[in-house]
Amino acid sequence: MKFTLKQIFVPNFAKRLSFMLPSIILMGVFVSILLEIGWGTDPASFMNQNISALFGWSMGRTQVTVYLFMLVFTILFGVEMIGLGTITNMVLIGYTIDLCRWIWKNIGFNTVLSQGNIALRIAIFALALLLFALAAAIYINAKMGVSPYDAIPNILNKWFTKIPFIIIRIAFDFSAVGIGVIAGKLNPNGIQGSILGSILMSILLGPMITLVARPLKKIL
Repeated sequence: MKFTLKQIFVPNFAKRLSFMLPSIILMGVFVSILLEIGWGTDPASFMNQNISALFGWSMGRTQVTVYLFMLVFTILFGVEMIGLGTITNMVLIGYTIDLCRWIWKNIGFNTVLSQGNIALRIAIFALALLLFALAAAIYINAKMGVSPYDAIPNILNKWFTKIPFIIIRIAFDFSAVGIGVIAGKLNPNGIQGSILGSILMSILLGPMITLVARPLKKIL
């Protein structure tokens, strides 16, 4: 299948863009909070966080670099999944994380997130996780293309039709956590973030996104 401009200029383009773009930026905001708390984040961010720490790169540069390799794979085997949201996700989330963490540091919010009252941190963590799932659900249901990271399990699902998609997705997320662990082990400063938390995220985020996505379908 060939790439066509219809994948960029989808029906109801303006309406979908008005949902897709803010949701991607908000995903970056909420991931930045989860990273500062340090109890776990989505598997892709855990992987990128540890690659970023290993090479001394920003999260923005890391995500663009890692996703560029995934984008090549997607172009070769799943070009129909590419849209404006694919590139926007690849570029915006990482740099939004960098900007927010810089802001949190300068206003002292990072100290609250990493060392503050435990009850407050739990509340912020739960809220950030829920809002991240909501933003991700909006992004997915805008149907303007999937991220290179999300495209790969869909491609694998086409190849391995006898394996349920949920198994493929969890296995792929686990592999991302594994790459993050390897990068962390190679880093003299050790693993960044929580391995257990990110593993739990890989299991729980999918159902959470599905749950909050149901009412959104009527709007989008």
